[in-house]
Amino acid sequence: MSDLNPLGTPGITLVAGPPGIGKTTWISQFLSDSNHPLFYLCPGAGTETSTEAIDRLRVGYCFPQVTVIDDSQAADLLMNLPNQAQVYIEVGFHLDLAALPFNELPCRKVAIVPPELAQLTAQSEWHSWANELVAGNNIQAPNNIPEFRRMALTGQVFDPPSLEVLLTEITGGAYGPVIRLKGIFELPDGQAFYIDFVEGLEGIEYTELKLVRSLKGRPTRLSGLEVVGHSLQQTAMAETLQASCLSDELLTQYQRQYRQHYKAAQSTDDKTTNQTEESVA
Repeated sequence: MSDLNPLGTPGITLVAGPPGIGKTTWISQFLSDSNHPLFYLCPGAGTETSTEAIDRLRVGYCFPQVTVIDDSQAADLLMNLPNQAQVYIEVGFHLDLAALPFNELPCRKVAIVPPELAQLTAQSEWHSWANELVAGNNIQAPNNIPEFRRMALTGQVFDPPSLEVLLTEITGGAYGPVIRLKGIFELPDGQAFYIDFVEGLEGIEYTELKLVRSLKGRPTRLSGLEVVGHSLQQTAMAETLQASCLSDELLTQYQRQYRQHYKAAQSTDDKTTNQTEESVA
């Protein structure tokens, strides 16, 4: 980065690659740097509240110190970046690399590709566009551009067993062959999880988001699901998602039980702490 952006001037990094290759994961390793102003942009990801892109939500939830910008802010911000700012632009697989408006900027172009492709010298769209190739997940890049579906889930809460069954059905092809699934789901104990599936990798990955527990009514923070695949039955999938959500009555019961549980646990912890302090004294 220093060669491309000398004397502390802003640095812009474009990151592209096939779906599920690990673009957001690669970018995330740089987003804990508190020494520079950090910005993240996912062009064409949508800015409507009801259809917020999962990658934008994930970065915003996991790295609150990062400024997540949308397409409407991009042009002005990129022309007026503070010194030493670092901007990471994640390019969706559905975008035409050759037509990106950012290509004319002085920037670092990184392509995250399957390991065998990273070792090749033969030309591909990634070789032609990038000035740096990085080996990502060991997956098979699709030959044809797959379909992309996004569904809002804000306010919806799922109990873990039903969610596991639902995700197994979707990733198993019940609504069309799935290459990639990622989403943010709310659970009745007030926690939110980032859920990740990539065809060719083992299992479905669940990662707890370090957010304040939501235990009073339906959560207002944004959540949703994105699915990449072929011949996807979005309407049937959306109907199944809706049917799998907890009703208001069940959610109220769950939240009451969890509030009582956490209150009792906190009381026990406080009592143990007081006994320890008295013993030490």
